[in-house]
Amino acid sequence: MVEQYHREEKKLPWNVDTISKEGFSKSVLNTKLAETEEEKVEKNKAFVQKYTKEIKHFGMLRRWDDSQKYLSDQPHLVCEETANCLVVMCIDFEIDEKHALMEQVAHQAIVMRFILDLAQTLQVDPRGCFRQFFSKIKTADKPYQDAFNHELELLKERVRRCAQIRMEDAMKEVEREEKQKRLGPGGLDPLEVYESLPKEIQRSFDEKNIQMLQEAISKLHPEEGKYHLKRCVDSGLWVPDSGEHHLKSV
Repeated sequence: MVEQYHREEKKLPWNVDTISKEGFSKSVLNTKLAETEEEKVEKNKAFVQKYTKEIKHFGMLRRWDDSQKYLSDQPHLVCEETANCLVVMCIDFEIDEKHALMEQVAHQAIVMRFILDLAQTLQVDPRGCFRQFFSKIKTADKPYQDAFNHELELLKERVRRCAQIRMEDAMKEVEREEKQKRLGPGGLDPLEVYESLPKEIQRSFDEKNIQMLQEAISKLHPEEGKYHLKRCVDSGLWVPDSGEHHLKSV
């Protein structure tokens, strides 16, 4: 639907005064060799570091006229790097449970995306056509507005999914670090070893009762008892110390 409307916009007459003020034309495009992924990453990083404050300001604008004026004053922001930065901001806000701010910035991210898509359709520098987007959106018919809102909802859903994945990954990393800290002298996790023990042996650790542990071990087949005993030592649950044995709770 969006592409259909961009095709229609391509048929519209250009505002020559608007284009000439910016000084950008179709000849600007396709004059550079394709960038490598590494170059794109470095370019994006440098741009965001330089213009973080300006991008954040644009992300908080609510009125069409304010957005258009700000981009007129800061035309260098009309680019892919700004769009990417706005999406990252959305994810950060969602992770921080600042949902209203996420939705606000998502709106501006879609504004930038529509401008960039329009520029690609018209084969012009995006700095030379953002006014045309605002002219269109401020008087948009229902299908065009619906297309904008549809893309906005899709972005917000992707942001929520991405934020959820990032939080899950962070939790897994915390759990991995905690597990690493718990590992006993033999490299075993005391929690995992405890969960694998027979109930009577678990109870001896719950009560820190060495005699109960020894009795529970004696009831097992010698090989099985030796197996569990070694795992208890390797995980640090059972700590031999100067001839005495200390049971460690989990």
